[in-house]
Amino acid sequence: MTGYFMLKGKKILLGITGSIAAYKTAILVRNLIKAGAEVRIIMTPSAIEFVAPLTLSTLSKNEVLYTIAEQGSWANHVMLGRWANLMVIAPLTCNTLAKMSNGICDNLLMAVYLSATCPVVVAPAMDEDMWLHPSTSFNLNKIQSYGNHLIPVEHGELASGLIGPGRMAEPEKIVDWIDLFFKKSDQLAGKKVLITAGPTYESIDPVRFISNHSTGKMGIALANECIQRGAAVTLICGPITIPIPDKVKHIPVVTAAEMYESSMLEFENADIAVLSAAVADYTVKNPAEYKIKKTESCLTLELEKTRDILKSLGERKKENQLLIGFALETNNEEANATSKLISKNADYIILNSMNDKGAGFGKDTNKITIFAKNGNAISFETKSKSEVANDIIDTILKNN
Repeated sequence: MTGYFMLKGKKILLGITGSIAAYKTAILVRNLIKAGAEVRIIMTPSAIEFVAPLTLSTLSKNEVLYTIAEQGSWANHVMLGRWANLMVIAPLTCNTLAKMSNGICDNLLMAVYLSATCPVVVAPAMDEDMWLHPSTSFNLNKIQSYGNHLIPVEHGELASGLIGPGRMAEPEKIVDWIDLFFKKSDQLAGKKVLITAGPTYESIDPVRFISNHSTGKMGIALANECIQRGAAVTLICGPITIPIPDKVKHIPVVTAAEMYESSMLEFENADIAVLSAAVADYTVKNPAEYKIKKTESCLTLELEKTRDILKSLGERKKENQLLIGFALETNNEEANATSKLISKNADYIILNSMNDKGAGFGKDTNKITIFAKNGNAISFETKSKSEVANDIIDTILKNN
């Protein structure tokens, strides 16, 4: 822990689930109180088998809740989710993780989680085989796509006697993570961030279009990250199916031309622009007015270039503005990324390659290299897109 009273005035809502690691929550509560935080606790019914509510209520100086109603009194889950500055679920079991992933509400903890308006962070705890199961990584990526945060597990001795990944982070590390989270929460305060995301649709006729496989996941992860750091975020987004964060100014578009016009307009007042959208390079020159019938053996479409959003913004960029572009490549990756950085007058280019496992359209993970205009290049391992967003914003803030 970094020091006493570092969390003074912070309201922490601690959710405890049924894992043997629950015994560590007594130490976690004690350390949070020492750091100056106010702590309230919700437990799942199975969690009380591992640590006594009386112990935790004594340490937190607040009643511990674990049922929706008791002796005719209702636990107001909406109030709890709005009271906290941060909700911490530690330990997080596979069972509760699956419920969070799918929105299953069968206990007080899940009712509070689903109605919480504060940020949420989880600290998983499970055996090695459970941790490495594909469903676990799938569910973790899914809840992170909702804007939740993850405190990584540690490698060590597990309850089963195995040695491997799956240990819940130690209480001291959890408190340090919380401290850093709040320090980051105002890093972009007062800044206006423009983000483009998703694909564009270029009409062939009234029922067909040209597009790509972009889902907008990277752009949404970036929007969530900037919101968490205090920025005012404008999201210009093509057609996607994943939820748009509540706290953004959302500008929906369909075509590359619409994204161009909106980007030109919004960039004037932006401090930072991150162009993660997969914008069509070409559009159909003369879309058909009516549905094209399958009468000929071949169909020829005449395409024309769309206007280059990144290049146009690079030409307009002022000294106090930062411009970040993305480059998804299939060959000559580094050469293409550095060429794009120079030709578009960008401050950073984020390279991801279709040749890297875990990178590309539609995935919950990404593997990036950040190229800066000063010549530096920083490569990262494959991570969830929320962690990638964190790395991108950390890099920008560190170097500007």
